[in-house]
Amino acid sequence: MLRILHQIFRTGSVTEPLSPETEAVIEIVGDRLEKEIGRRFHRSLAIRLVDAGSCNGCELEIHALNNPIYNCERFGIHFTASPRFADMLLVTGPVSRNMEIALRRTYNAIPPPKLVVAAGDCGYNGGIFGVSYASLGGIDKVIPVDAYIHGCPPMPADLLNGILRVINQNSAARHK
Repeated sequence: MLRILHQIFRTGSVTEPLSPETEAVIEIVGDRLEKEIGRRFHRSLAIRLVDAGSCNGCELEIHALNNPIYNCERFGIHFTASPRFADMLLVTGPVSRNMEIALRRTYNAIPPPKLVVAAGDCGYNGGIFGVSYASLGGIDKVIPVDAYIHGCPPMPADLLNGILRVINQNSAARHK
């Protein structure tokens, strides 16, 4: 055990920092997100992530949001395991036939007002999987979608921008 700890201290942090341009974008989007989340969700946006049948490329980028580099929790975003506590449903991948019922149940369990975001090209129209014997296609074939985040997979900065966009869209729609 001591040998492992000694090796950890000797090695240090091996994570590469973000480029200055990307860091600046994250800070700008993060500040705007923090203000909107504070105003709309009382400083805490709970997101329930559902993989409806993806290749896991989008999940890797979404999990990167929680790493020490992007650290989405500093902006008030956290992921929850229960849809009953979620403010937003973030869905990735095309909806496989095996996940259709689970996705509907998760959507129905989220209390209103519900925000649904489809991440990745597969969530938009089925992507490379399309519509087939195993895939129903995009998320909107099963549940209503408020916003799409395009990319295969979308970068963490794009994910943060998409979350900000859907919060702003929903806030604007509620004030009309």
